[in-house]
Amino acid sequence: MDALTVEFGGLTALDDVGLTVGDGEVVALIGPNGAGKTTVFNVVCGLVRPRSGSVRIDGRPAPATSRLADRGVSRTLQGLGLFGGMTAAENVLVPLTGRPRRSADGERAVVAVLQRLDLLDLADTAVDALPYPERKRVALARALVTDPRLLLLDEPAGGLGADDIAALADVVRGIAAAGTSVLLVEHHVDFVMAVADRVVVLDFGRVVACGTPDEVRSDAAVEAAYLGLEAAR
Repeated sequence: MDALTVEFGGLTALDDVGLTVGDGEVVALIGPNGAGKTTVFNVVCGLVRPRSGSVRIDGRPAPATSRLADRGVSRTLQGLGLFGGMTAAENVLVPLTGRPRRSADGERAVVAVLQRLDLLDLADTAVDALPYPERKRVALARALVTDPRLLLLDEPAGGLGADDIAALADVVRGIAAAGTSVLLVEHHVDFVMAVADRVVVLDFGRVVACGTPDEVRSDAAVEAAYLGLEAAR
């Protein structure tokens, strides 16, 4: 994305924001509440149109549709957004509904992604009956079933314990290693530092720092304002 500027009324939500996510790269977008992180996601998803700037996927302008699969994009939500009363497999199948593929192909894709995330034994379990960490994995499986080129993860570690966060980090790195680009928003600093190739810091809609986790960690202003590392020492 290049030189994105977004305004809501008289408020500038994004001010000349540019960032790239390479093939198989994990980029973390961090910053305080109201910094513009969700707006970036919404522009990429086609839900918000920027006043200026552009979004390119695989070097081509993103289509003017908000249908994520048409953009080669998939996204998880902070609130999971799963359909209660439906099984894990039924939830994962939802993004494939109405797509031009045979039913058997869709079922194979669901089985493959459930197996990939160690959820196959829970395929026929209603999501309402699953513990929260498993529901998070079902939401991730649903985002992956369309084989996106770009995966947007919104607070993927939120509500998870240390063991589940460590396991999630392995999963995200595996997703990137398989060639899917990942852009994530996350407040859990240890997770960000463990999984990201690069970290982009937003404040008041502007990029104030960008670099590897070590480079961002060593930035005194970022450390004090966003990472809370001083307080942890």
